[in-house]
Amino acid sequence: MINNRRSFIVGLKSIKLSKKEKFFLKKYKPWGVILFTRNIKNINQTIKLTSSIKKIFNDKNYPILIDQEGGRINRLKNIISFDNLTSEFFGNKYVKEKIKFDIIYKLFIDKISYLLKLMGININTVPVLDLRVKGASNIIGDRSFSKNPKIISKIGDFCIKNFHQNRIGTVMKHIPGHGHAKVDSHHFTPIINKKISFLIKKDFLPFKNKDTLFAMTAHVVFNKIDQINTVTHSKKIIELIRKKIGFKNIIISDDISMKSLKGTIEENTIKTFKAGCNLALHCNGNLKEMQIVGKNSPYLNNFIIKKTSQFYKILR
Repeated sequence: MINNRRSFIVGLKSIKLSKKEKFFLKKYKPWGVILFTRNIKNINQTIKLTSSIKKIFNDKNYPILIDQEGGRINRLKNIISFDNLTSEFFGNKYVKEKIKFDIIYKLFIDKISYLLKLMGININTVPVLDLRVKGASNIIGDRSFSKNPKIISKIGDFCIKNFHQNRIGTVMKHIPGHGHAKVDSHHFTPIINKKISFLIKKDFLPFKNKDTLFAMTAHVVFNKIDQINTVTHSKKIIELIRKKIGFKNIIISDDISMKSLKGTIEENTIKTFKAGCNLALHCNGNLKEMQIVGKNSPYLNNFIIKKTSQFYKILR
């Protein structure tokens, strides 16, 4: 049923599928769809949207993703406010009041899980496992749980475990670490000049031994490992993620339409797969770009099919 799909994820333009988007989904058969605030007006409308997507694929478990972190990354803001409930808030609560953290963070995860399941969304792209670093770009900032990698790791485990218990998939990000980036990768290419010995103890540590089936890359250059390519386009760093961090599941690129990547959409798509990413993510809903991504994305291989089947078991 899923082996005729292609290895990419797309965003949509608005609150319902256009005729052209329906045709696109039927023709190119992406692995999944990701939703943003522009796609979510209210609960009933979102249920209609996700149902129409799943109907095309005749698959009640078809992967539909969202970035629902809380704080400023709140794709459900037309429905509910999570403005003060940042990862930094929960990280501070973990340090100062561990018992309260367990209760409050679980309630937070349960609330999000309930809303996502109600609306037909089955993957949340959390946890953010990047370090909070003084002097770095605020693109991470309060989206990070802590400056301490061990605390981030423990909260990440809690997050993954509780979302999975609620039958929602997770995507840890931004592997192998975005925290030391001094510019926003949506607009520029961050260059991190840290030695690998430092990175293994700091940035890379929170991503180790995580029980999630998905990880999203960081569009950053780790200068001491690969001077030319961002993580998403670096064979060296994808190999490092596999061998040093030990992540054996599906690697998803961050959005390949972001300005950190300097190539055309076609070049960015091809380089993403050549580097060793399993799925390419394209978010802006531009149909012409989506067609280019679709044409240049391979059909699912046995590895992705196997891991997708494991994800479907989480949903049962």
